[in-house]
Amino acid sequence: MIILTRLNGQRFAVNPDLIERVESTPDTIVTLVDGTKYLVTQSIEAIADLVIEHRAAVVARAIDVAHADEDTVLASVTGLPHVAPHLTVAPEVD
Repeated sequence: MIILTRLNGQRFAVNPDLIERVESTPDTIVTLVDGTKYLVTQSIEAIADLVIEHRAAVVARAIDVAHADEDTVLASVTGLPHVAPHLTVAPEVD
């Protein structure tokens, strides 16, 4: 979730995956995929930065969790059983 501020100062959280578009007219309007619109104090650039930071945090957290218990997490995320990679070295041919 990212935190945005309405023009009246009220703060609220929104799932950035539900944002369809952000416009500046000159007020910033955030439109969600269901058509809901919010007038906010943040600029388009600030909202883009918040979304980027949010997604980076999600990826970083997923990597941390995956490294903590790789077998279980990777299997649960992909739905596939975890199979350790099997590497072999082909013999050199003269």
